[in-house]
Amino acid sequence: MLFKRSNRLNILFLSFLLLIAASCGGPQTLRTVFKDQTPYEAYVSKLKDAKLDQTALGQDWLRAGEKALQDSITVTLPFKETGYFSADKPKALGYKIDAKRGERIVVNLEVKARQAMQVFMDMFEGTATPKHVAYSDTVVNTLVYEVENDSQHILRVQPELLRSGQYTVTIKSEPTLGFPVAGKTSRNIASIWGDPRDNGARSHEGVDVFAKRGTPVVAASPGIITRVNTTPRGGKVVWLADYDRRQNLYYAHLDSQAVTAGQRVEKGDTLGFVGNTGNARGTNPHLHFGIYRYGQGPTNPYPYLHENKTSAPPVQVDASKIGNWVRVSARAANVRQQPSTKSKVYKQLPQHTPLFVTAAYASWFRVELPNGTEAYIASSLVETAAKPIKYEKLAAQADLLDEASIKAPAKDSLGAGSKVAVLGGFNGYTFVKSETGERGWVRKESLL
Repeated sequence: MLFKRSNRLNILFLSFLLLIAASCGGPQTLRTVFKDQTPYEAYVSKLKDAKLDQTALGQDWLRAGEKALQDSITVTLPFKETGYFSADKPKALGYKIDAKRGERIVVNLEVKARQAMQVFMDMFEGTATPKHVAYSDTVVNTLVYEVENDSQHILRVQPELLRSGQYTVTIKSEPTLGFPVAGKTSRNIASIWGDPRDNGARSHEGVDVFAKRGTPVVAASPGIITRVNTTPRGGKVVWLADYDRRQNLYYAHLDSQAVTAGQRVEKGDTLGFVGNTGNARGTNPHLHFGIYRYGQGPTNPYPYLHENKTSAPPVQVDASKIGNWVRVSARAANVRQQPSTKSKVYKQLPQHTPLFVTAAYASWFRVELPNGTEAYIASSLVETAAKPIKYEKLAAQADLLDEASIKAPAKDSLGAGSKVAVLGGFNGYTFVKSETGERGWVRKESLL
Protein backbone atom coordinates (compact mmCIF):
# COMPACT_ATOMS: atom_id res chain seq x y z
CA MET A 1 0.00 0.00 0.00
CA LEU A 2 1.34 3.47 -0.90
CA PHE A 3 1.94 5.98 1.84
CA LYS A 4 2.71 9.67 1.83
CA ARG A 5 6.13 11.35 1.93
CA SER A 6 5.46 12.50 5.52
CA ASN A 7 5.00 8.86 6.58
CA ARG A 8 8.30 7.95 4.95
CA LEU A 9 10.02 10.74 6.87
CA ASN A 10 8.40 9.56 10.13
CA ILE A 11 9.66 6.02 9.53
CA LEU A 12 13.17 7.26 8.72
CA PHE A 13 13.18 9.34 11.91
CA LEU A 14 11.92 6.45 14.03
CA SER A 15 14.53 4.17 12.46
CA PHE A 16 17.19 6.66 13.50
CA LEU A 17 15.84 6.66 17.07
CA LEU A 18 15.81 2.86 17.14
CA LEU A 19 19.43 2.82 15.99
CA ILE A 20 20.37 5.17 18.80
CA ALA A 21 18.39 3.10 21.34
CA ALA A 22 20.15 -0.07 20.25
CA SER A 23 23.64 1.43 20.40
CA CYS A 24 23.56 3.73 23.43
CA GLY A 25 24.62 2.76 26.90
CA GLY A 26 27.60 0.79 28.18
CA PRO A 27 27.80 -2.77 29.46
CA GLN A 28 26.23 -1.81 32.78
CA THR A 29 23.16 -0.45 30.99
CA LEU A 30 22.81 -3.64 28.96
CA ARG A 31 23.10 -5.85 32.03
CA THR A 32 20.38 -3.79 33.69
CA VAL A 33 18.13 -3.99 30.64
CA PHE A 34 18.37 -7.76 30.22
CA LYS A 35 18.36 -8.77 33.89
CA ASP A 36 15.42 -11.11 34.52
CA GLN A 37 13.84 -10.08 31.21
CA THR A 38 12.94 -12.03 28.11
CA PRO A 39 14.30 -10.68 24.81
CA TYR A 40 10.83 -9.28 24.08
CA GLU A 41 10.65 -7.50 27.43
CA ALA A 42 14.17 -6.14 26.99
CA TYR A 43 13.20 -4.74 23.59
CA VAL A 44 10.11 -3.08 25.08
CA SER A 45 12.39 -1.48 27.69
CA LYS A 46 14.55 -0.08 24.89
CA LEU A 47 11.50 1.40 23.17
CA LYS A 48 10.40 3.06 26.39
CA ASP A 49 13.90 4.37 27.13
CA ALA A 50 13.93 6.00 23.69
CA LYS A 51 10.35 7.32 24.20
CA LEU A 52 9.27 5.38 21.11
CA ASP A 53 6.33 3.97 23.05
CA GLN A 54 4.87 7.48 22.83
CA THR A 55 4.90 7.49 19.01
CA ALA A 56 1.98 6.21 16.93
CA LEU A 57 4.02 3.39 15.38
CA GLY A 58 5.47 2.40 18.75
CA GLN A 59 2.00 2.23 20.29
CA ASP A 60 0.74 0.21 17.32
CA TRP A 61 3.61 -2.25 17.84
CA LEU A 62 2.80 -2.71 21.53
CA ARG A 63 -0.92 -3.11 20.78
CA ALA A 64 -0.13 -5.70 18.10
CA GLY A 65 1.69 -7.82 20.68
CA GLU A 66 -1.29 -7.67 23.05
CA LYS A 67 -3.80 -8.37 20.27
CA ALA A 68 -1.94 -11.52 19.21
CA LEU A 69 -2.67 -13.02 22.65
CA GLN A 70 -6.36 -12.10 22.50
CA ASP A 71 -7.18 -12.87 18.85
CA SER A 72 -4.92 -15.84 18.15
CA ILE A 73 -5.92 -18.36 15.49
CA THR A 74 -6.26 -22.03 16.46
CA VAL A 75 -3.97 -24.34 14.49
CA THR A 76 -3.58 -28.11 14.29
CA LEU A 77 -0.07 -29.55 14.37
CA PRO A 78 2.00 -30.03 12.34
CA PHE A 79 1.53 -26.53 10.91
CA LYS A 80 3.50 -24.49 8.39
CA GLU A 81 2.68 -20.97 7.25
CA THR A 82 4.43 -18.41 5.03
CA GLY A 83 3.69 -14.71 5.32
CA TYR A 84 5.07 -11.20 5.19
CA PHE A 85 5.88 -8.59 7.82
CA SER A 86 5.54 -5.01 6.60
CA ALA A 87 7.64 -2.22 8.13
CA ASP A 88 4.86 0.37 7.94
CA LYS A 89 2.22 -1.82 9.60
CA PRO A 90 3.29 -3.34 12.97
CA LYS A 91 1.99 -6.88 13.32
CA ALA A 92 2.26 -9.88 15.63
CA LEU A 93 1.10 -13.43 14.93
CA GLY A 94 -0.85 -15.47 17.45
CA TYR A 95 -1.19 -19.26 17.11
CA LYS A 96 -3.39 -21.15 19.57
CA ILE A 97 -2.33 -24.77 20.17
CA ASP A 98 -4.18 -27.51 22.06
CA ALA A 99 -1.15 -28.87 23.92
CA LYS A 100 -0.91 -32.05 25.99
CA ARG A 101 1.32 -32.74 28.98
CA GLY A 102 4.27 -34.83 27.81
CA GLU A 103 4.53 -33.26 24.34
CA ARG A 104 7.45 -31.17 23.20
CA ILE A 105 6.45 -28.24 21.00
CA VAL A 106 9.12 -27.32 18.46
CA VAL A 107 8.90 -24.05 16.53
CA ASN A 108 11.25 -23.09 13.70
CA LEU A 109 11.26 -19.72 12.01
CA GLU A 110 12.87 -18.84 8.68
CA VAL A 111 13.17 -15.19 7.71
CA LYS A 112 14.09 -13.66 4.36
CA ALA A 113 14.76 -9.94 4.59
CA ARG A 114 17.06 -7.36 3.01
CA GLN A 115 18.11 -6.16 6.46
CA ALA A 116 18.86 -8.25 9.52
CA MET A 117 15.58 -8.63 11.38
CA GLN A 118 15.15 -9.65 15.00
CA VAL A 119 12.00 -11.71 15.58
CA PHE A 120 10.64 -12.54 19.03
CA MET A 121 8.92 -15.87 19.70
CA ASP A 122 7.19 -16.37 23.03
CA MET A 123 5.04 -19.24 24.34
CA PHE A 124 2.17 -18.68 26.78
CA GLU A 125 0.10 -21.20 28.73
CA GLY A 126 -3.64 -20.56 28.98
CA THR A 127 -5.82 -18.08 27.12
CA ALA A 128 -7.87 -16.21 29.73
CA THR A 129 -4.77 -14.96 31.54
CA PRO A 130 -1.82 -16.13 29.43
CA LYS A 131 1.22 -17.15 31.49
CA HIS A 132 4.60 -16.75 29.83
CA VAL A 133 6.42 -20.12 29.84
CA ALA A 134 9.12 -20.04 27.13
CA TYR A 135 10.90 -17.85 24.60
CA SER A 136 13.33 -18.30 21.74
CA ASP A 137 16.89 -17.26 21.19
CA THR A 138 16.34 -14.48 18.65
CA VAL A 139 19.59 -15.39 16.88
CA VAL A 140 18.69 -19.06 16.31
CA ASN A 141 14.95 -18.48 15.77
CA THR A 142 14.03 -21.84 17.31
CA LEU A 143 11.76 -22.41 20.29
CA VAL A 144 11.51 -25.77 22.09
CA TYR A 145 9.08 -26.24 24.99
CA GLU A 146 8.03 -29.31 26.99
CA VAL A 147 4.37 -28.97 27.89
CA GLU A 148 3.71 -29.12 31.64
CA ASN A 149 -0.10 -29.06 31.70
CA ASP A 150 -2.95 -30.04 29.41
CA SER A 151 -4.21 -26.67 28.21
CA GLN A 152 -4.32 -24.35 25.25
CA HIS A 153 -1.05 -22.56 24.60
CA ILE A 154 -0.40 -19.46 22.51
CA LEU A 155 2.68 -18.90 20.39
CA ARG A 156 3.34 -15.23 19.65
CA VAL A 157 5.68 -14.27 16.81
CA GLN A 158 6.54 -10.58 16.39
CA PRO A 159 9.36 -8.81 14.52
CA GLU A 160 11.13 -5.72 15.77
CA LEU A 161 9.76 -2.36 14.74
CA LEU A 162 10.30 -1.01 11.21
CA ARG A 163 11.54 -4.21 9.58
CA SER A 164 10.08 -5.92 6.51
CA GLY A 165 10.57 -9.49 5.43
CA GLN A 166 9.04 -12.82 4.50
CA TYR A 167 8.69 -15.46 7.19
CA THR A 168 7.94 -19.17 7.31
CA VAL A 169 6.92 -20.57 10.68
CA THR A 170 6.76 -24.33 11.28
CA ILE A 171 5.19 -25.78 14.44
CA LYS A 172 5.23 -29.47 15.32
CA SER A 173 4.93 -31.70 18.38
CA GLU A 174 7.12 -34.62 19.38
CA PRO A 175 7.25 -37.03 22.34
CA THR A 176 9.44 -36.16 25.32
CA LEU A 177 10.20 -39.82 26.09
CA GLY A 178 11.70 -42.61 24.05
CA PHE A 179 9.44 -45.56 23.28
CA PRO A 180 9.75 -48.20 26.06
CA VAL A 181 9.68 -51.34 23.86
CA ALA A 182 12.52 -51.90 21.39
CA GLY A 183 11.46 -51.83 17.74
CA LYS A 184 7.93 -50.63 18.50
CA THR A 185 6.17 -47.25 18.19
CA SER A 186 3.00 -45.64 19.51
CA ARG A 187 1.14 -47.45 16.71
CA ASN A 188 1.68 -50.63 18.73
CA ILE A 189 -0.25 -49.33 21.77
CA ALA A 190 -3.34 -51.53 22.07
CA SER A 191 -4.87 -50.59 25.41
CA ILE A 192 -4.96 -46.92 26.33
CA TRP A 193 -5.30 -44.70 29.37
CA GLY A 194 -8.73 -44.86 30.97
CA ASP A 195 -9.84 -48.24 29.60
CA PRO A 196 -12.02 -50.09 32.17
CA ARG A 197 -10.47 -52.77 34.34
CA ASP A 198 -12.01 -55.35 36.75
CA ASN A 199 -15.48 -54.96 35.21
CA GLY A 200 -15.32 -51.19 35.52
CA ALA A 201 -14.18 -51.10 39.15
CA ARG A 202 -11.08 -49.19 38.13
CA SER A 203 -9.58 -47.62 35.02
CA HIS A 204 -6.33 -48.32 33.23
CA GLU A 205 -3.54 -46.06 34.56
CA GLY A 206 -1.17 -46.48 31.65
CA VAL A 207 -0.81 -47.97 28.17
CA ASP A 208 -0.17 -51.54 27.02
CA VAL A 209 2.29 -52.38 24.25
CA PHE A 210 1.97 -55.90 22.87
CA ALA A 211 5.12 -57.61 21.59
CA LYS A 212 6.71 -61.04 21.42
CA ARG A 213 7.84 -62.55 24.70
CA GLY A 214 11.44 -61.60 25.35
CA THR A 215 11.38 -58.33 23.38
CA PRO A 216 13.69 -55.86 25.19
CA VAL A 217 12.02 -53.25 27.38
CA VAL A 218 14.14 -50.09 27.45
CA ALA A 219 14.59 -46.90 29.46
CA ALA A 220 12.40 -44.14 28.05
CA SER A 221 14.65 -41.54 29.69
CA PRO A 222 17.89 -41.40 31.64
CA GLY A 223 17.46 -41.88 35.39
CA ILE A 224 17.91 -44.08 38.45
CA ILE A 225 16.31 -47.48 39.02
CA THR A 226 14.46 -47.15 42.34
CA ARG A 227 12.67 -50.52 42.61
CA VAL A 228 12.99 -53.97 41.08
CA ASN A 229 10.47 -56.41 42.59
CA THR A 230 7.45 -58.64 42.07
CA THR A 231 3.85 -57.70 42.93
CA PRO A 232 0.51 -59.56 42.60
CA ARG A 233 -0.89 -57.11 40.04
CA GLY A 234 2.19 -55.98 38.11
CA GLY A 235 4.16 -59.21 38.29
CA LYS A 236 7.82 -58.53 37.69
CA VAL A 237 8.18 -54.73 37.69
CA VAL A 238 10.82 -52.02 37.36
CA TRP A 239 10.52 -48.41 38.57
CA LEU A 240 12.68 -45.74 36.93
CA ALA A 241 13.01 -42.24 38.45
CA ASP A 242 13.01 -39.54 35.74
CA TYR A 243 14.34 -36.75 37.97
CA ASP A 244 14.50 -34.15 35.18
CA ARG A 245 10.72 -34.27 34.79
CA ARG A 246 9.94 -35.10 38.41
CA GLN A 247 8.17 -38.36 37.64
CA ASN A 248 8.50 -42.15 37.97
CA LEU A 249 8.23 -44.54 35.03
CA TYR A 250 6.57 -47.88 35.77
CA TYR A 251 7.27 -51.08 33.76
CA ALA A 252 5.06 -54.10 34.57
CA HIS A 253 4.32 -57.72 33.53
CA LEU A 254 7.99 -58.32 32.62
CA ASP A 255 9.15 -61.85 31.83
CA SER A 256 12.45 -61.02 33.53
CA GLN A 257 14.33 -57.96 34.85
CA ALA A 258 17.83 -56.88 33.75
CA VAL A 259 18.65 -54.08 36.24
CA THR A 260 19.06 -53.60 39.99
CA ALA A 261 17.84 -50.91 42.37
CA GLY A 262 20.19 -47.92 42.57
CA GLN A 263 21.55 -48.48 39.07
CA ARG A 264 21.85 -45.45 36.79
CA VAL A 265 20.63 -46.00 33.23
CA GLU A 266 20.66 -44.00 30.03
CA LYS A 267 17.89 -43.66 27.52
CA GLY A 268 17.62 -46.88 25.49
CA ASP A 269 19.29 -49.16 28.06
CA THR A 270 17.58 -52.54 28.51
CA LEU A 271 15.61 -52.82 31.77
CA GLY A 272 13.97 -56.21 31.19
CA PHE A 273 11.96 -58.23 28.71
CA VAL A 274 8.30 -58.38 27.66
CA GLY A 275 6.19 -61.02 29.42
CA ASN A 276 2.77 -61.56 30.99
CA THR A 277 3.46 -61.92 34.71
CA GLY A 278 1.15 -60.75 37.52
CA ASN A 279 -2.52 -60.31 36.69
CA ALA A 280 -1.63 -60.40 32.97
CA ARG A 281 -1.10 -64.16 33.18
CA GLY A 282 -3.25 -65.79 30.52
CA THR A 283 -3.06 -62.76 28.16
CA ASN A 284 -0.69 -62.21 25.26
CA PRO A 285 2.74 -60.88 26.35
CA HIS A 286 2.83 -57.11 26.67
CA LEU A 287 4.36 -54.23 28.60
CA HIS A 288 2.21 -52.13 30.88
CA PHE A 289 3.83 -48.67 30.97
CA GLY A 290 2.76 -46.01 33.45
CA ILE A 291 3.89 -42.52 34.50
CA TYR A 292 3.46 -41.19 38.04
CA ARG A 293 4.22 -37.52 38.62
CA TYR A 294 5.75 -36.54 41.95
CA GLY A 295 2.94 -35.51 44.31
CA GLN A 296 0.27 -35.70 41.59
CA GLY A 297 -0.23 -39.36 40.80
CA PRO A 298 -0.72 -41.11 37.46
CA THR A 299 -0.88 -39.27 34.15
CA ASN A 300 -1.64 -40.33 30.59
CA PRO A 301 1.57 -41.69 28.99
CA TYR A 302 0.31 -41.47 25.41
CA PRO A 303 1.40 -37.85 24.65
CA TYR A 304 4.84 -38.68 26.11
CA LEU A 305 5.21 -41.51 23.57
CA HIS A 306 3.22 -40.53 20.49
CA GLU A 307 5.28 -39.54 17.47
CA ASN A 308 3.31 -37.79 14.73
CA LYS A 309 4.82 -38.99 11.47
CA THR A 310 2.83 -36.61 9.26
CA SER A 311 4.47 -33.50 7.84
CA ALA A 312 3.01 -30.03 7.51
CA PRO A 313 1.64 -29.58 3.96
CA PRO A 314 3.71 -27.35 1.66
CA VAL A 315 2.37 -23.96 0.59
CA GLN A 316 0.51 -24.52 -2.69
CA VAL A 317 -0.73 -21.02 -3.51
CA ASP A 318 0.48 -18.02 -5.48
CA ALA A 319 2.90 -16.49 -2.97
CA SER A 320 2.84 -13.16 -4.85
CA LYS A 321 -0.59 -12.52 -3.32
CA ILE A 322 0.91 -12.45 0.20
CA GLY A 323 1.05 -8.85 1.38
CA ASN A 324 -1.46 -7.74 -1.27
CA TRP A 325 -5.20 -7.21 -1.67
CA VAL A 326 -7.51 -9.85 -3.12
CA ARG A 327 -11.30 -10.02 -3.33
CA VAL A 328 -13.91 -12.76 -3.21
CA SER A 329 -14.40 -14.07 -6.75
CA ALA A 330 -17.23 -16.53 -6.00
CA ARG A 331 -20.85 -15.44 -5.54
CA ALA A 332 -20.33 -16.05 -1.82
CA ALA A 333 -17.45 -17.50 0.18
CA ASN A 334 -16.91 -18.81 3.68
CA VAL A 335 -13.99 -17.65 5.77
CA ARG A 336 -13.06 -20.07 8.52
CA GLN A 337 -11.32 -20.09 11.87
CA GLN A 338 -8.83 -22.73 10.68
CA PRO A 339 -7.48 -23.66 7.23
CA SER A 340 -9.80 -26.62 6.75
CA THR A 341 -13.26 -27.21 5.29
CA LYS A 342 -14.02 -29.01 8.56
CA SER A 343 -13.36 -25.85 10.55
CA LYS A 344 -16.14 -23.66 11.88
CA VAL A 345 -17.31 -20.92 9.50
CA TYR A 346 -16.47 -17.51 10.91
CA LYS A 347 -18.40 -15.48 8.35
CA GLN A 348 -19.87 -15.73 4.86
CA LEU A 349 -18.75 -12.92 2.57
CA PRO A 350 -20.42 -11.70 -0.63
CA GLN A 351 -18.67 -11.42 -3.98
CA HIS A 352 -16.09 -8.62 -4.35
CA THR A 353 -15.37 -8.34 -0.60
CA PRO A 354 -11.75 -7.07 -0.36
CA LEU A 355 -9.34 -9.07 1.81
CA PHE A 356 -5.72 -8.38 2.65
CA VAL A 357 -3.56 -11.52 2.44
CA THR A 358 -1.21 -11.80 5.41
CA ALA A 359 0.01 -15.42 5.01
CA ALA A 360 -0.54 -18.75 3.27
CA TYR A 361 -1.01 -22.32 4.50
CA ALA A 362 -1.25 -25.22 2.03
CA SER A 363 -4.02 -24.11 -0.38
CA TRP A 364 -5.43 -21.50 2.01
CA PHE A 365 -4.84 -17.78 2.51
CA ARG A 366 -4.77 -16.19 5.93
CA VAL A 367 -6.56 -12.89 5.38
CA GLU A 368 -7.42 -9.74 7.25
CA LEU A 369 -11.05 -8.76 6.82
CA PRO A 370 -12.00 -5.10 6.38
CA ASN A 371 -13.15 -5.08 10.04
CA GLY A 372 -9.60 -5.97 11.15
CA THR A 373 -10.21 -9.60 12.18
CA GLU A 374 -8.27 -12.48 10.64
CA ALA A 375 -9.48 -15.78 9.24
CA TYR A 376 -8.72 -18.32 6.50
CA ILE A 377 -10.18 -18.62 3.01
CA ALA A 378 -9.57 -21.18 0.27
CA SER A 379 -7.29 -19.66 -2.38
CA SER A 380 -9.65 -20.86 -5.14
CA LEU A 381 -12.33 -18.44 -3.91
CA VAL A 382 -10.38 -15.21 -4.41
CA GLU A 383 -8.81 -13.17 -7.20
CA THR A 384 -6.40 -10.24 -7.24
CA ALA A 385 -8.03 -6.89 -6.52
CA ALA A 386 -5.92 -5.02 -9.06
CA LYS A 387 -8.39 -5.00 -11.97
CA PRO A 388 -11.25 -2.52 -11.45
CA ILE A 389 -14.81 -3.84 -11.33
CA LYS A 390 -16.03 -0.52 -12.71
CA TYR A 391 -15.31 3.22 -12.62
CA GLU A 392 -17.42 5.79 -10.79
CA LYS A 393 -17.32 9.46 -9.81
CA LEU A 394 -17.67 11.05 -6.40
CA ALA A 395 -20.90 12.92 -5.81
CA ALA A 396 -19.18 15.20 -3.28
CA GLN A 397 -15.84 15.67 -1.62
CA ALA A 398 -14.93 12.57 0.40
CA ASP A 399 -12.16 11.31 2.63
CA LEU A 400 -10.13 8.35 1.41
CA LEU A 401 -10.07 6.21 4.56
CA ASP A 402 -7.44 3.75 5.70
CA GLU A 403 -10.09 1.23 6.85
CA ALA A 404 -13.79 0.51 6.27
CA SER A 405 -14.81 2.43 9.38
CA ILE A 406 -16.06 5.90 10.17
CA LYS A 407 -13.38 6.08 12.87
CA ALA A 408 -10.57 5.32 10.42
CA PRO A 409 -7.99 8.04 9.68
CA ALA A 410 -8.17 9.80 6.32
CA LYS A 411 -5.29 9.12 3.96
CA ASP A 412 -6.32 11.79 1.49
CA SER A 413 -9.23 13.99 0.45
CA LEU A 414 -10.87 13.42 -2.92
CA GLY A 415 -12.71 16.24 -4.62
CA ALA A 416 -16.26 16.12 -5.97
CA GLY A 417 -16.34 14.64 -9.47
CA SER A 418 -13.12 12.70 -8.93
CA LYS A 419 -13.01 9.46 -10.92
CA VAL A 420 -12.18 6.34 -8.92
CA ALA A 421 -11.70 2.68 -9.81
CA VAL A 422 -14.00 0.46 -7.76
CA LEU A 423 -12.12 -2.60 -6.46
CA GLY A 424 -14.70 -4.02 -4.01
CA GLY A 425 -17.06 -3.24 -1.15
CA PHE A 426 -17.90 -4.09 2.46
CA ASN A 427 -20.64 -2.99 4.89
CA GLY A 428 -21.53 0.33 3.27
CA TYR A 429 -17.97 1.18 2.23
CA THR A 430 -16.38 0.92 -1.22
CA PHE A 431 -12.75 0.00 -1.76
CA VAL A 432 -11.35 2.26 -4.49
CA LYS A 433 -8.19 3.38 -6.23
CA SER A 434 -7.83 7.12 -6.80
CA GLU A 435 -6.53 8.78 -9.95
CA THR A 436 -3.12 9.03 -8.26
CA GLY A 437 -3.08 5.26 -7.68
CA GLU A 438 -3.71 5.34 -3.93
CA ARG A 439 -6.10 2.74 -2.52
CA GLY A 440 -8.53 3.22 0.34
CA TRP A 441 -12.17 3.28 1.41
CA VAL A 442 -14.98 5.77 0.77
CA ARG A 443 -18.52 5.71 2.05
CA LYS A 444 -20.82 4.11 -0.53
CA GLU A 445 -23.16 7.12 -0.61
CA SER A 446 -20.25 9.29 -1.75
CA LEU A 447 -20.42 7.72 -5.21
CA LEU A 448 -22.75 8.81 -7.98
